[in-house]
Amino acid sequence: MRFDANLTIERPTFVTHLECSYTGERYEADRVHNLSAAGKPLLVRYDLDGVKKALNKDELARRPQDLWRYRELLPVRRLEDIVSLGEAVTPLVAMPRLAKSLGATELLVKDEGRLPTGSFKARGLIMAVSMAKALGITHMAMPTNGNAGAALAAYATRAGIRTTIFCPEDTPEVNVSEIELQGATVYRVNGLIDDCGKIVGQGKAEVGWFDVSTLKEPYRIEGKKTMGLELAEQLDWDVPDVIFYPTGGGTGLIGMWKAFDELERIGFIGSKRPRMVAVQAAGCAPMVRAWEKGEEHAPRWEDAHTIASGIRVPQAVGDFLILRAVRESNGFAIAVPDDAIQVALDEMAKSEGFLLCPEGAATYAAYKQALADGRVRRDERAVLFNCATGLKYPLPPVHRTIDRHKPIDFKAL
Repeated sequence: MRFDANLTIERPTFVTHLECSYTGERYEADRVHNLSAAGKPLLVRYDLDGVKKALNKDELARRPQDLWRYRELLPVRRLEDIVSLGEAVTPLVAMPRLAKSLGATELLVKDEGRLPTGSFKARGLIMAVSMAKALGITHMAMPTNGNAGAALAAYATRAGIRTTIFCPEDTPEVNVSEIELQGATVYRVNGLIDDCGKIVGQGKAEVGWFDVSTLKEPYRIEGKKTMGLELAEQLDWDVPDVIFYPTGGGTGLIGMWKAFDELERIGFIGSKRPRMVAVQAAGCAPMVRAWEKGEEHAPRWEDAHTIASGIRVPQAVGDFLILRAVRESNGFAIAVPDDAIQVALDEMAKSEGFLLCPEGAATYAAYKQALADGRVRRDERAVLFNCATGLKYPLPPVHRTIDRHKPIDFKAL
């Protein structure tokens, strides 16, 4: 089968409607939507009996290894609306040295840094942009801590859609530069990501752009759920015992939980579910606080700060969906301090040669903490999500030099 078969062969689609995640109210598919009338995220629903008849594991196994292999479980109906930059299935990488040092049976990292624009944000934005193209949207706007803006800029430019992006003033320079270079207009804002989001919301009425903020449109969840589809397939249609996921807006955690349900309903997996662990930084942990208090919603976290900027999200519109998935899976929410994140990043780089991003390092720090306090057993298969390439973040300077004009003490090297 050709490398681009998933992008060039027509396949049946099975979207039936959209549904308010809070009230269950139905909304018509193939129309422009943001939040529901209740102000909550909309979920895409499928004719899963139809999917079950149309797709089997053998057929899927023959398809090229990219995100679009799951077309029957995705919302884009027409080939001409698919926007792609080559979204390969991301690898599961074993960490045997660290697992042995911790006395653990199996530790795996799903490395999302291999995706276009270097982060898992590509998954959600590819679907949002493809659907925007299908629905005739010509101008999109969003707030970002960096990586989501880069993904939106790249895919929207590919689709010929104008983009305006707002980011906190301390967003890493590499992110701001790549957003602008890839065709967007980007502005730094003296505030946090939710402050940027308010500007996007205000501008929607003034300018008429489409708000593609996290969970304020239906399709980023559908892109992110492919992490769960891939993970189950990579484990021979099984699921891990526990998943550690860096949680800001939480789209991926919500999406994976949806994916596992859909896979069971089409007969690809059984009823077993991984325990979902929402990982946050101690300096911005609204989900952890809400989970510990047994609450359904997570009030805004004031004075949010962390070196893991991707999870510096003071308040999430999908808070109840994150907490619901954590509780239904018998998982938990956990916060780790910045010093533990940095130690985790250094440890994995020097022990396994694997460069995590700070948000990914937070999941390893959380895993170690959960092993130590007994919330995760050492015989459980754990998967950590590294959500972006570590090369996008500041790296420690190296000042060691050799003067080639002077004698070299090779024994000291």
